Amino acid sequence: MEGMGRLMKFDLSFYNNKKVLLTGHTGFKGSWMSVMLVNAGAKVIGYSTCSKSDTRLFDICGTKDQITHIKGDVRDLGHLLRVCREYQPEIVIHMAAQPIVRDSYKDPVGTYSTNVMGTVNICEAIRQTPSVKSFLNVTTDKVYENKEWEWGYRENEPLDGYDPYSNSKSCSELVTHSYKSSFFIDNRVAVSTARAGNVIGGGDFAHDRIIPDCVRAAINGEDIVVRNPYSTRPYQHVLEPVYAYLMIAAMQYQDNNYASWYNVGPDDSDCFQTGALVDLFVKHWGGELKWINRYDGGPHEANFLKLDCSKLKKTFGWKPHWNLDNAIEKTVEWSKAWLNGQDIRKVMNRQIDDFLEAGK
Repeated sequence: MEGMGRLMKFDLSFYNNKKVLLTGHTGFKGSWMSVMLVNAGAKVIGYSTCSKSDTRLFDICGTKDQITHIKGDVRDLGHLLRVCREYQPEIVIHMAAQPIVRDSYKDPVGTYSTNVMGTVNICEAIRQTPSVKSFLNVTTDKVYENKEWEWGYRENEPLDGYDPYSNSKSCSELVTHSYKSSFFIDNRVAVSTARAGNVIGGGDFAHDRIIPDCVRAAINGEDIVVRNPYSTRPYQHVLEPVYAYLMIAAMQYQDNNYASWYNVGPDDSDCFQTGALVDLFVKHWGGELKWINRYDGGPHEANFLKLDCSKLKKTFGWKPHWNLDNAIEKTVEWSKAWLNGQDIRKVMNRQIDDFLEAGK
């Protein structure tokens, strides 16, 4: 892929009238992606379990009536096959997952079933659907064998997630690699995976994530409880990976040579300790808000994790649009708009426009 970085600038108008099957469309990242795709004119087929725990943003962002909204479980191969036969998608972006590390300790079987067999079923449905030309499997930065070193992991590093969530996503990567080698070697379908760092942004209502915990504490007038303030993570605004996913899927649709494995994360300057991230949140929220260190010992989680994103930058000429300070500012802006009863779709559209403008 030498010299491929000198390409034309990616334009979201590529998606106008394209049929896109998006799994996990009701989740945090899926809701933002649904808005971006609808705004670009795509024909979105959303596929999700629609569990009450992850549909809150989707329910208020206004895309439900603008897409084909399907309740389904990626563990149900028969249903996936019927959906693909009926709608004949051209592009598949797979984001459905059990995404919480601590939940994976509570329910490892359910986590593996969703994250591994769900990927097998998606790959198999694509194999039996001739209309599909581009497939992107979204995994995580936690797929790597974490050696707690200070430099970023590259795409050719060993995969071996420690906890059930991370390991199941490592397995999801391997499933994708196997299907690519076994069934898509003829390049009928361009196949990539994207390994993204931690995302933040407006509308994340999940439990056991630091920014939603900050927002809830701020609303309730409570101190923010931080269970591991010294863990280092590659934090980025949710629009960063969503845009990168759409770029990868579009570019490989047009040229199979772009199909590969990509890290998607911030620059090194935005790999923050959790405590420093919360300091930024407190600064932007204002008032008397403060946080307390409440390390609970908890189950094992990576302490130090960074990504080397030079491959994505070289291949596509990509770079982050916003730094972490911008990301926190936009997150607080969204959260306060929601608290004040503003039109959330207008807020999201405005932030997407600001994001795209920052990338010019």
